[in-house]
Amino acid sequence: MSEDVNNVGEELDNIIILNDEEGNEVKFEFLDLIELDGEEFVVLLPTEDEEDNEEVVILKVEDTESEDEESYVSVDDEDILSEVFDIFKEKFKDDFDFVD
Repeated sequence: MSEDVNNVGEELDNIIILNDEEGNEVKFEFLDLIELDGEEFVVLLPTEDEEDNEEVVILKVEDTESEDEESYVSVDDEDILSEVFDIFKEKFKDDFDFVD
């Protein structure tokens, strides 16, 4: 998902509903929050994947003017994405079968 995703709609247990640029609701399972170089990133798994592809989505957490909301933004830097994913893989190596 390359577009920016804004505004956390709801959080139900580990399910987060986000709105994409077109205003469509997209459901994700929250897997982890990872801090890297003073910034936070969420690792999400789409719950409705038509292609049956089990790829995670990594988004940067940005504060908003409201204390109760966060904004999640796509990350274009492949090095940062790789580093965050490597941290995630190390933390969950016993829980998931990762395919390179």
